[in-house]
Amino acid sequence: MFQSPRRLCSALLQRDAPGLRRLPAPRLRRLSSPPAAAPGPASPRLLAAASAASGAVRSCSRTVCSMGTGTSRLYSALAKTLNNSAASQHPEYLVSPDPEHLEPIDPKELLEECRAVLHTRPPRYQRDFVDLRTDCSSTHPPIRVMQWNILAQALGEGKDNFVQCPVEALKWEERKCLILEEILAYQPDILCLQEVDHYFDTFQPLLSRLGYQGTFFPKPWSPCLDVEHNNGPDGCALFFLQNRFKLINSANIRLTAMTLKTNQVAIAQTLECKESGRQFCIAVTHLKARTGWERFRSAQGCDLLQNLQNITQGAKIPLIVCGDFNAEPTEEVYKHFASSSLNLNSAYKLLSADGQSEPPYTTWKIRTSGECRHTLDYIWYSKHALNVRSALDLLTEEQIGPNRLPSFNYPSDHLSLVCDFSFTEEPDGLL
Repeated sequence: MFQSPRRLCSALLQRDAPGLRRLPAPRLRRLSSPPAAAPGPASPRLLAAASAASGAVRSCSRTVCSMGTGTSRLYSALAKTLNNSAASQHPEYLVSPDPEHLEPIDPKELLEECRAVLHTRPPRYQRDFVDLRTDCSSTHPPIRVMQWNILAQALGEGKDNFVQCPVEALKWEERKCLILEEILAYQPDILCLQEVDHYFDTFQPLLSRLGYQGTFFPKPWSPCLDVEHNNGPDGCALFFLQNRFKLINSANIRLTAMTLKTNQVAIAQTLECKESGRQFCIAVTHLKARTGWERFRSAQGCDLLQNLQNITQGAKIPLIVCGDFNAEPTEEVYKHFASSSLNLNSAYKLLSADGQSEPPYTTWKIRTSGECRHTLDYIWYSKHALNVRSALDLLTEEQIGPNRLPSFNYPSDHLSLVCDFSFTEEPDGLL
């Protein structure tokens, strides 16, 4: 069954706020409005068919909670819940419409509706792109890549203990609009996400109607499953614009460490630019967290590098790797990537005065254990085949504020990283 993009989009943004009154025409948030304690009113049109999907996923997640472990059991329960409860009332959610018959969503209209949902919150802070071009030789439009750990909803509300973040700021019905607003504001050609636990009910349905093709690879034993009323496992997601790229190859990688399969994953896809015909590989990953696991992360990084070595045919295919590495630049895993035979460079080093220093932070939060300010997120690229034309500057300490992240202004404890890439003049031996 097919629904118009307007109705479907509206339902997706309203799925967590049934019964909220209709708003007048969407408008921007008031600059001086204090944060609201109660969820704000939902937008009327683009943000409507997922209320049913929400019910299905929520009842499904209640089943998941008591299961504990076992991904196959999770998906079995999920499928049964969808088939038994949602299918009888809303069969359209079990059948993917033919993409050729889907009208696109206007991103500007969706952005306005996100802002209408967020009208009681402070405005999103302005971030500027820093021009890093050394020449203007490229005749093709740049490739904009966004890297972002968006904070799994189950972890944000249930396990991460952001003691300075108001509970209201973490409510999904508004936080998802902040995430979408960030994506829509920068309009990436490729989107690499970690901690995605609302892929099937939010990001895949909406982004596919904005022209993206998506892939999701969940963690085998996601910590989200330990949280009551979770929305299923979190994992990595990779989206690319179908009008710019053609998918050549895709690999879901479960990372190993010292020959053992781990709970961390990666997605690697070879894409072909439709404008230039040039191929490149884009990968997204999320390595093991926590102090004390440095050797484990190092082993995971080595495994990922070996996989990418094979996929890129020994660096013949240019490579971009996005990820939350959970590692400072002093760690071994960072050094492995910096010295790899894949000839990689970290894009955000180029923002520093000497071009050799990473930003002072990409995540800043306050937990019960104290304040955490770290550089953990990176965009690596083949420096022999790609140029960084620009990079999005980070939020300042003043913008982040004394209560740090997440907040009413910003939906995650990690900052998004955005870079514009172009190909160098085609070197011999590259595809």
